[in-house]
Amino acid sequence: MIDRVQDRHGKTIFRHDGRNCDACNAAAWQDQPEPVLQDISEYVLDPMTAYQVTSMMRGVVERGTATSVSALGVPVAGKTGTTNDEKDVWFIGFTPNIVTGVFLGYDTPKPMGYGESGGGLAAPVFIDFMKVALKGKPVAEFQVPEGMTFESVDRRTGRRVADGSPGSIREAFKPGTSPCVADCPVIDGFEASDIVTSTIPVVGGISPALRDKLLDSTGGLY
Repeated sequence: MIDRVQDRHGKTIFRHDGRNCDACNAAAWQDQPEPVLQDISEYVLDPMTAYQVTSMMRGVVERGTATSVSALGVPVAGKTGTTNDEKDVWFIGFTPNIVTGVFLGYDTPKPMGYGESGGGLAAPVFIDFMKVALKGKPVAEFQVPEGMTFESVDRRTGRRVADGSPGSIREAFKPGTSPCVADCPVIDGFEASDIVTSTIPVVGGISPALRDKLLDSTGGLY
């Protein structure tokens, strides 16, 4: 948000981009090669994880609470939001090149109407703004990281199915993490909330120790 801070004499005392570039201060252009800056930005999220999150949020626009945004006709990802009692609503959406957030609510919080939502109030504002912001711009696709795989899965069960199957959607998976086609136990075939202890007999080849590990782990998909 802040590019740089200068004192009253114009001396830069803080700069967001901390890369040095002595060649950028040449007195004149004499056909020398343009400066090349080294990328020293902090690595905070691997590309495959970032793409999976983006893919999930594209689902919000394609078949979720913000389907109206698909009217823009370009790849868009985002998420709607609504507070209790419909006092605040929002939609945060993005294309590969621009991010836009729309928040609606009264200065003194009060309900905006029963059943109002981010998809119903904020998304239309987002659409009107983005129509102007994207006008004349080439359509950009979200970049798929190398090695990412795609599978069709059943929306209800999460199991892999044949492409084009009724009720299926395409999901992005890291290599080796795509779901089974059939006959793969989902924690012994029980819902997690129904499993009390490891006294349930082993079903489908999952041992009690592995079952406990699956239920206690916080690193999976929930």
